[in-house]
Amino acid sequence: MTQRTGAPRPRRMWGLAALVVVVLVAVGALVVTRIVRDDGPQRAIGPAGATRTPQASPTPSPTAPPGAGITGPLNLLLVGVDTRVSVPGWEPHGDAVLVLHVPKGLDRAYLFSLPRDLLVDIPAFPKAGYRGGNTKLTHAMSYGSRVPGKPKQPSTSQGYDLLRSTVSGYTGLRIDAGAVLTFNGFDKLVDALGGVDLYIDQRVVSLHRRPDGRHREGAPGGGGYVGPQMVYEKGERHLNGWQALDYARQRYVTGGGYARQRHQQQLIKALVTKILDEDLARQPERVQQVVDTLGDTLVYAGGPRIVDIAYALGGLTPDRFVSVDLPGAGVGKGSGYRGEQLTSTGRKFVTELRAGRADAYLAAHPELRITR
Repeated sequence: MTQRTGAPRPRRMWGLAALVVVVLVAVGALVVTRIVRDDGPQRAIGPAGATRTPQASPTPSPTAPPGAGITGPLNLLLVGVDTRVSVPGWEPHGDAVLVLHVPKGLDRAYLFSLPRDLLVDIPAFPKAGYRGGNTKLTHAMSYGSRVPGKPKQPSTSQGYDLLRSTVSGYTGLRIDAGAVLTFNGFDKLVDALGGVDLYIDQRVVSLHRRPDGRHREGAPGGGGYVGPQMVYEKGERHLNGWQALDYARQRYVTGGGYARQRHQQQLIKALVTKILDEDLARQPERVQQVVDTLGDTLVYAGGPRIVDIAYALGGLTPDRFVSVDLPGAGVGKGSGYRGEQLTSTGRKFVTELRAGRADAYLAAHPELRITR
């Protein structure tokens, strides 16, 4: 692969709850199946990233608003997974790995992707019988999902545990919460929101779908698909559910996997903007409609409640939601290809983000911002 180079508004619990749900489900053009986090008692995020266990007040006091103890910084790991539930024993792979970083103050957020083929050190994970090694990031999910004695019953949540440790080790960021996402149901979610308006930045020919939305048939003998293909032309477009999912999945385009990462982030921002612009905060019945559409595909376990996180992010507006495109390059070529690595510019962004200097770094490197 070739190298590429205001004041907060009032907090609105229902609207931001919808925003958070959309952020979680939209990443990688997928649907939330499980939100996971460290085991143990519920904890609040302190101003320096330290954690503390909330203590009961010795005397009666007014009830604190949701999310009052969450002050940042906050890091969410969002993982798009191809589970292929139709294939017994298929191990989940981390096809899209994204980090949402919200600094102290919770008034802005940075979203960036890590290449699925990024070469990383995956730590040993005795629970899955994995001894550790240096390999592609996508494998952390599959290696961690293995359950000894149950080869046909991989655990996606267990795979997430190993992927979380791997990402934390690579970035130096403590991961506070996360979501594992699959393809199933995303089209219904987008349709429940009335579709999405998106700027298509290049012509994209679908590998998977026909113009009428039906799946293309596999070629006789394998090796691809046959039949007419859906085409997404450059420009402002309104996409329904299956179109949004299909567009954000394509990686055999100019820019390859890096272009797909960019398209996924563009889709997230478009959905967030739609929710805020249409003021869904004042339409709880619409939020309930979306939740009903998700059904059992949204599961939350442990840590701060999703409503608390949503309420804590009430000061965010679309212009404070920054999508960042980290440049990378292939390691090895042809049959000697080993994976991807971030360029020095990409690695330095993560360092500056961790130090609280992301805005200054982006000002010096404006090419890293995804603006549409």
